[in-house]
This record gives sequence, structure tokens and C-alpha cells, in this order.
Amino acid sequence: MTARGNLGFRIFTDVPRMPPELVEAFRGKASANVADAMGRFHFMDPGIVSRTGLPICGVAVTVSARPGDNLMVHKALQVAGPGDVVVVSTNGCTTSAIFGEMMGTTAVGARLGGIVVDGAIRDVEGLKALGFPAYSRTVSPGACVKDGPGEINVPVSCGNTVVMPGDLVVGDEDGVVVVPREDAADVLERVNALEAGETKRIAAIRAGELFKAEIDDTLRARGVLP
Repeated sequence: MTARGNLGFRIFTDVPRMPPELVEAFRGKASANVADAMGRFHFMDPGIVSRTGLPICGVAVTVSARPGDNLMVHKALQVAGPGDVVVVSTNGCTTSAIFGEMMGTTAVGARLGGIVVDGAIRDVEGLKALGFPAYSRTVSPGACVKDGPGEINVPVSCGNTVVMPGDLVVGDEDGVVVVPREDAADVLERVNALEAGETKRIAAIRAGELFKAEIDDTLRARGVLP
């Protein structure tokens, strides 16, 4: 990737991308199933909450922002392409909102796919009215300065999960998961298999098979049942 600037204050371009049809194949997939397909890893902690009640599915454009500063978040809205999800680490700041209705209006105009902030956003009602998917750790009326430094498209930690530029971000009311770009095709196959298994199990429950036999098998193996 091409870098502009110096360490700590730089922008990387030419983010590696998975095929668009692979991204679309994940749209509508439950975050829980995607997490299960990755060995119950690669999901953000429960502190990252949907603020507008809208799902997300898109390629990550990452931002590492200085606490209390959103200069690089503003620039990331321009760097990101249609459908991309901006993923922001505020490096521990939870009181200064780095995104709100005005920036949301820009993001909608740029046809971005959403934003995930390990930190604060504001103007939640305005973002809901815009129909823009927004997830964050906190909501706060406090604002930021726009001075930097910061970095765009570097590895970040968001929700105690590593996010690389180009990874796939999938979110819903259960939370947010991150699919490593190079593993996305394999994860999709696993998700589809899980969905098929769930469909089969639901049919069995509705047919009267309410309890799974392997539960008792496990308990017997542990010496709990005879």
C-alpha cells in the first residue's frame, strides 16, 4: 500500500480488497453465525453497540485517532469507497464524540456502509433519521478538535479485536464481527453450513424432537448421568 506522511501521521491508500460478490454474500448473515464459523473468535466486545438499529456489512477502512481529535476520521470518509465501513480506534477516549449528524450526512452522500467507533459518537437521533448504520462504545455530547495526528488504514484494535484494512465487518443487534480478508471465502462456506444445520434442527424441534440427544451423551461422558 502507498503511504503518505510519516509514522503516527499518515494515510495508506490502495487497501487490499476481496471480490465485491464475496462481500455481498455476507450481507444479511447473522453476526453470531459468523463468529461461530470462526471458532467463536474475531468478535468485538459487548461494549460496541448499534446506535441506529441498522446492520452493517462492508470492507474496513481503519482509523487510529488521537484521543479527542477526529481530523483523520473526516479524511477517512473521503478515502473510503461506497459500501465501506469506517472502523475507528480513539485510543481510549470515550467522552469526545468523533462522529455525528453532520459527518453522517457526508457519509450518506458518499454512500458509505457504516461506522464502528471504539469511543463516542453523538447526534444519535439525527443518524437514525439519516438511516446510517453507526456503532460505538459510548454516546456523548462532547466534541473533538481537528488537528491530528492519526493514521488511516493501519491495523487497529476496535472492541478488543484486531481490524486490518480490507477485512470484512459484519454487524447487527447482537454485535460486530470481523472476518479476516484472506479467510473470508472459507468463513462463508462455514456460515452457510451452520445455517443449513440450524434449518434442519429447527425442523426437528417443530416435529417434536425438542431436546438434543448429545446433551445427555456429554453428561454421561462427564459422569453426571448414569
